[in-house]
Amino acid sequence: MNEKIIKWGFIGCGDVTELKSGPAFNKIENSEIVAVMCRTPEKAKAYARKRGISRWYDDAQELVDDEEVNAIYVATPPSSHATYAIMAMKAGKPVYIEKPMTVSYEECCRILRVSKETGVPCFVAYYRRYMPYFIKVKELIEKQAISNILNIQIRYAQPPRKEDLDKENLPWRVQPDISGGGYFYDMAPHQIDLLQDMFGCILSASGFKSNRGKLYGAEDSLSACFQFDSGLVGSGSWCFTAHESAAEDRIKLIGDKGMICFSVFSFEPIALHTLKGREEIRVPNPEHVQQPLIQAVVNHLLGKSVCSCDGITATTTNWVMDKILGKL
Repeated sequence: MNEKIIKWGFIGCGDVTELKSGPAFNKIENSEIVAVMCRTPEKAKAYARKRGISRWYDDAQELVDDEEVNAIYVATPPSSHATYAIMAMKAGKPVYIEKPMTVSYEECCRILRVSKETGVPCFVAYYRRYMPYFIKVKELIEKQAISNILNIQIRYAQPPRKEDLDKENLPWRVQPDISGGGYFYDMAPHQIDLLQDMFGCILSASGFKSNRGKLYGAEDSLSACFQFDSGLVGSGSWCFTAHESAAEDRIKLIGDKGMICFSVFSFEPIALHTLKGREEIRVPNPEHVQQPLIQAVVNHLLGKSVCSCDGITATTTNWVMDKILGKL
């Protein structure tokens, strides 16, 4: 891309754009938001006016056709990711997609085919890879702080959210036709993506799922096992209707000379266990958590560096989730 400024058009302007991502696009050099789209015209107009964005649309094709827009951010629920991403790439415009990439491995493959056919890149918002907290975890692994890593364990449990109790108006995240699954499809991608970034591709995965809380139709309790291309094995346990006393957010990396424990969502201090004892490592987060990744995407589009959060790696994450859920 030869443009000196990456001019973004947003498709979707929901909660994720408020703090996590949206402000970062204008804070990065050679990057600015020039248009937004929402199917509700009043919301699109209000969003644009509040942030000084020059144009707004209630039709995605009109935003994609805007000649000033040269890159697209897809920030809608996953069921529409493939449609909008393909629309953008066929117009020759790189796309940055919220995670998970789509509602299924099959739809990810559709996006990859179009990206290959058009030569237009696609990136996916697995922003934790670029956050200092997780870079520190990766640094400990690479420095062999616990020597050879033997086993990985994911443990995650959360109580039901208030909106999960409203059976007449359930959130889209527990509606599989919109999200791809339940909260597993929303939360686990970050964990799986991080582990694949740290340890390589997962080549085998399987799991069991159940609906124990009966608050909604999607699965709310899962157990899984998986194996990386290196032979390293791991397991995971997720529960999304747990009592608050059971809440947990932890990944354990078990080595032959210690253990590393870290969280993915609560950002508890990284705990390094060795013969020297237990050491806590605190790493602050940026104000806008997606900013380091968005910077990497902009640098990639300007030809300055290569961003690793591409559609290929994101597709492998969907594959792992679909294997665990028995969709493949």
